[in-house]
Parts: sequence; C-alpha cells; structure tokens
Amino acid sequence: MTRLMPKPENHAAAPQDRTALIVGGGVIGTTTALALQWAGWAVTLVEAEETPRAASWGNAGHIATEQAEPIASPAMVRGFARRLFFRGGALALPPREIATWLPFALRLLGAARADRYKRAHGALAALLAQAMPAWRRHVAALGAPELLREDGHVVLWETPESAARGLAGWQAADTGTARFRALTESELQDWRTRVHAPLAGGIRFEGSGQIADPTHLAEATLARFLADGGTRIVGRVAAVGDGEARLEDGRRLSAAQIVVTAGVASAALLRPFGLKAPIIAERGYHLQAGPAVDWPADLPPVVFEDRSMIVTRFAGGLRAASIVEFARAQAKPDPAKWNRLRRHIAALGLPIGEDAKPWMGARPTLPDYLPAIGRVPGTTGVSYAFGHNHLGLTLAPITGELVAAMLDGKASPVPLEPFGLARFG
Repeated sequence: MTRLMPKPENHAAAPQDRTALIVGGGVIGTTTALALQWAGWAVTLVEAEETPRAASWGNAGHIATEQAEPIASPAMVRGFARRLFFRGGALALPPREIATWLPFALRLLGAARADRYKRAHGALAALLAQAMPAWRRHVAALGAPELLREDGHVVLWETPESAARGLAGWQAADTGTARFRALTESELQDWRTRVHAPLAGGIRFEGSGQIADPTHLAEATLARFLADGGTRIVGRVAAVGDGEARLEDGRRLSAAQIVVTAGVASAALLRPFGLKAPIIAERGYHLQAGPAVDWPADLPPVVFEDRSMIVTRFAGGLRAASIVEFARAQAKPDPAKWNRLRRHIAALGLPIGEDAKPWMGARPTLPDYLPAIGRVPGTTGVSYAFGHNHLGLTLAPITGELVAAMLDGKASPVPLEPFGLARFG
C-alpha cells in the first residue's frame, strides 16, 4: 500500500491525518485539490488519463452566474417538445439509448415539480452567489488573474418573435448576481457586421464572465499544484474505501481523506456505500477553429439563443458549443451533432471552417440539476463533489472551498444539506 505522505520541502509540517486523495482530475477535482493544498493538506490527485479530456476542458468557458434557476423546472417541462433535436432543438434523446435516458427523464420530471423546484432554486441561487468571488480568489491564488475575464456575455435573437419571447423570458427569470440590459442599436449593428443571419434583438449581461482559455487554466492549475508539493498519479480508480483507494492496475493508495470528484464515474465508486447517485452523461459537442481565426479577442461569449449555441473566443481559438445528448458516457459520438453545428456556423457566417477540431464530452448531471457535495455517512474519511452539469466550471472554486471547509470542520458559507446524496433516498 502506498501511503500518501506530504512532500518534505513543501509540507514538512503537515501531520499524517491531513493527507487527502482526490479521485478525478476535471475542473472540480483540480480546484478542490488546490483548495485543500492551500488549507494545509498534503494532496494527491488521481487522474484517469495523461491528457485529460473531461467536459471541464471542452466547455464554453462561460462563468454562468446568471443561471440561478435549475434546468429541472416547470418551464423546462412546458418547453420540452420544441427543444428536441429532431425538431431543430439541442436536446437529443437517441432511441438506442432509451434504457439510459428514460429512467433519468422520469426522475427529472419529478424534480421539476413546483415544490421540489422551489427548494432546488434556493439552494442553487445561494451557491451561484458565491461563484464569482470564489473565482477571483482562485485566480489570485494561482498567480494568474488574467485567466478570469469579467466582461459579461451577449444573447442574440434572429427574429422579432424570438426576441420578444426571449427578452420576456429573461425579464421573468432569476439571474442571480448577474444583470442585463438591451443592446443599443449601435451595439446590435456591430454584431450584424459580424454575423450573416439577420439579428432582431439582443441583451448584454454584466456580472457573468469567462475563462480566457480552458487549456491554459488546466495547465496553470496543474503546474501550481505540483509546484506547491502536490502529487499527481495517472490511473483509474476501481474502488474506494474508508481511507483507501484501489486502482485498476492493483495499486493501493491511502489517505486520511478521500474525495470523489470523478464526474459520471462517481456513482459507481459510491454505490458500495449504499448511496444512490442517479447520474447521467449529458453529452455536449463543440467545434473549434485555431488561434488565427478572424474574430476579435476582446469579444465576450455570445449565445445565439434561437440555435441553443454559444460561441466563445479563447486564446487558443474560436469555439462553438451546443447539444444536450442523454446517453451512456462511453457511447460513440453522433456525427449528426457536429453536422448540426456546422450548419449553424455556416448560416451565421462564423469563421469556423471545415478544419475545425470536433470534440464531445460528458457533463455529469443529476436529475434535479444540483451538484452532489457532502460526506459519505458511516465513514470518517470519504466525501464527494460531482454532478455539476452545465455549471462545473462556474462552481469549481466555490466547490473546492466548501470541501476544504467541510473537511476542516469549519462553518460552511453555503448550507450543504441540499446537495447531499441523501436527497435521492
């Protein structure tokens, strides 16, 4: 058995009972690892792949503080049919995957009941209110404040009908700490010069933001973690016990605290403890052009709401992302999803050509669209943080801070009870 001991040059004073093992190297795992490290823990991070491909690093880079209302809502149920992929929407329910998505969909409908939605809305809004301050602290501690861009984002509509409907929807929505205003005619005209499709209206959000580049974030996070004495192990964790993890290759690792942050794979790791985590792989797709793309680097993320597509300029290029596909994480990607993106890109005249790199990744999603954060009952050294759906990047630093406070027995800035897996029975 390998004992996770602190590195002497950086953690000589860390006692044996302040060793932590993080299972999963997505944005939740890495930020949690750093939060614990900065709190004085000797931390080992176990990553399944040498080059991470988690949804954390393939997303739109948007810090979505405006999404204070869980997706599992009465409004979602009412608009379900028009969002289906075969009707032009972004929601894909592949018939061959019905055994996977039907049980999840039934749970989602239950979570969207008015009473349950009200509780979930309050819990998510409280968590999101802490998201941007936590990001500021995180990039400052990383020594990379340039990674965080607090320039808001833009939403555009292409017809008068969709503009009126979309504006009314946002006016009725809880946007948390974010606020928005209508685009001026000058601003709207500027977007018309960049987009071929007609634009009938738009709004500009303030209080949201983006990461300058997810790849740079991943590299900076890992570099800081290792420089501060962290240990990174590449391998798949097959099982977790109280204070011990076993890898598929037979290696055994031990630590005083083990935190499961393995996304979709977390459910299987926690099942032996009697915990239910009815998680699904909510698969998203993107296409990305290279860094020489003709798109100003200072433009904020832009949502083409009629097309359920977000376009973000990163240091590494221009990315168009869309699709909510419920399926097994290991199912083959569906080329029809990338083809839909290509048609949207062509209709809008975006500078993303046929040489754009395709990507597909699985967002870990629970039926009520709340993350799972808490301790495993009956253990002294196992906890979890996963299931952040579309909000993994947004909520990563505050999740890390919550886990660090929980393991140190400190008061939590956000009540954790709504995020415990006990809510699933």
